[in-house]
Amino acid sequence: MRRATVIILLIFLSAAQTLFAQEKGQNITCSGYVNWVYSAIFDSITGPWTNSNMIHNRINLKAYGGNSFIVGAEIRNRAVTGNMVSSNPYYAESLEEDPGWIDMSWNLVDEKGFIFNTMLDRLWVEYNRGNFQLRAGRQRINWSQTMVWNPNDIFNTYSFFDFDYVERPGSDAVQIIYSTTPSSSAEVAVKAEHDGRITAAALYRFSIKGFDVQFITGEMSQEQFVAGTGWSGAIGSYSLRGEASWFKPVDDRTDKSATLMVTIGTDKVFSDSFTAMAQVMYCNKPLQLWNLSQLYYGGMDATKLAFSEITAMAQVTWNPMPLLGLTGSAIWYPDLNGLFAGPALDLSATENLDLSVMWQYFHSTITGLETRLNLGFLRLRYSF
Repeated sequence: MRRATVIILLIFLSAAQTLFAQEKGQNITCSGYVNWVYSAIFDSITGPWTNSNMIHNRINLKAYGGNSFIVGAEIRNRAVTGNMVSSNPYYAESLEEDPGWIDMSWNLVDEKGFIFNTMLDRLWVEYNRGNFQLRAGRQRINWSQTMVWNPNDIFNTYSFFDFDYVERPGSDAVQIIYSTTPSSSAEVAVKAEHDGRITAAALYRFSIKGFDVQFITGEMSQEQFVAGTGWSGAIGSYSLRGEASWFKPVDDRTDKSATLMVTIGTDKVFSDSFTAMAQVMYCNKPLQLWNLSQLYYGGMDATKLAFSEITAMAQVTWNPMPLLGLTGSAIWYPDLNGLFAGPALDLSATENLDLSVMWQYFHSTITGLETRLNLGFLRLRYSF
């Protein structure tokens, strides 16, 4: 697979070079950031702590060939050390894991207490002509409408708790978009997964009475038929968002095994310094939660978002001064007697330098046992 990866990358880069050789006005842009993140996991402040230090660097490259072609490549580098690495025999494997069709994640250094991983999580070519757009390669296909849980996001689902990956996962896919009017479009996307399975779906999006509405249908991982809808708009000063998806196993002719997931949310800007958001999700077949790591990892897809029949979330953000932000989040899992609390502080020290302090607290009953977990984070980010 490594040899195939190298061959495909060489073909991709050669094709991109050929395209740009035929275009005039080539332009290249570069942006990114460098993070230092300190993490600590503990049951109680007086108990043992599991620590890690991560240097997280991202480089975003785009090359423009005339008015029609764009090539994008984004590289994610992570250097991690600490007893979180040395005490977990599976940490290196989880860091290197790449769910895409092409394996583009490599642990260049894998020692007992230190890992250096580099990953290409975006690598695509885009062609635009009039109302037509074609993008092929590793990309993010964003069909989401809501802010926390996204059952319409069948190509690249993400975890709300993974705060240090704002770009979100991508897919090895081909996406075609045709804009039928300025406010409506039709999309088709096909994704290849690491085991060769295919996710293929279509979306139609339009506007009606101030709301953006979409309908999707397709097959996910050749295992689930999916049909869904999503919407976003505003009534007065309140934004309203929602998504609903129905998943039915391909090999089951009854509706008893089908999963229905519906989420509705609202958000409001009360002033220049205060905003609030709330969201509720319903699922008729929530998953069994075996350990809290499933909330972060666990091979998430759009059918694996719910661990309680009803899940509710609220978040408020207050900016007491222009460079300081305070956020408080809470999630309630009734079936688990579970609660998540997540206060955070963000400080802009300079134009390109930001400091964040975050705490994530979980309290729930998992497989009959009461579980408490604290995760503390300190992050310093320089953007360029």
